[in-house]
Amino acid sequence: MVDSSLTVAALQMEAQDDVPTNLEVVRRGVEAARARGARVILLPENFAFMGPEEGKRELAERLGDGGPIQRALASAAREVGIAILAGGFPERSEAPDRPYNACVAFDAQGVLRAVYRKIHLFDVDLVDGTSYRESRATSAGSEPVVVELEGFKFGLSVCYDLRFPELYRRLVDRGAEVLVVPAAFTLQTGKDHWHVLLRARAIEAQCWVLAAAQWGRHPRGRATYGHSLLADPWGHVVAEASDRPGLVVGTVDREYLAAVRARVPSLAHRRL
Repeated sequence: MVDSSLTVAALQMEAQDDVPTNLEVVRRGVEAARARGARVILLPENFAFMGPEEGKRELAERLGDGGPIQRALASAAREVGIAILAGGFPERSEAPDRPYNACVAFDAQGVLRAVYRKIHLFDVDLVDGTSYRESRATSAGSEPVVVELEGFKFGLSVCYDLRFPELYRRLVDRGAEVLVVPAAFTLQTGKDHWHVLLRARAIEAQCWVLAAAQWGRHPRGRATYGHSLLADPWGHVVAEASDRPGLVVGTVDREYLAAVRARVPSLAHRRL
């Protein structure tokens, strides 16, 4: 019999450009999450490397090549006994100078179960003069991905994807019950849009939303907003991180999900 509830966690990091140190923070976070009963943990975007986009070229790994980032994730999942959703993984693409920004899923046995390649790339000029051109060093994906872990179906996305509700409609159509958003939202955009967008995705998709974010200061003066959280299908934030690195732990419940969808059957009323 499949459990109707599942304890999940989101790790909030202040990652830097030191891969071994970041991976050690991930390992400690994974262990802490499991100690608090979580069976699935979401890591933020750029969990292994929070440096210049171009730097990811040297770190990019092919899936299954036994690279150090994949080894660290697989061994942590297997040895701790927890499924890991790792956002912002630099996956080598057909273009050597432009790896994918991928979200990879390892089950609790350390087996790679799925990969989602970020579709929407962050090419933005902010009002404070900061400019981001993710597409210069990153290849875009094209396919929505849902993966089943610990009996629940997780719809995968990465950071800037959050602004494109049509992606989450596709994920719901494929059976998603929990939408995951690993992110490194800028401080400027995050303070105004992070909570609004995450709650909107939860309400319109009638799904749980689990978001893991970077927080704090990073190389080249980059500042991120944080506030990793778990939102329920009614749009309430049920757990949230403070302004520091930390861990969000909460429970997703399939019976409550079904109750919300029955109370306001907007998914069934769609016409377009």
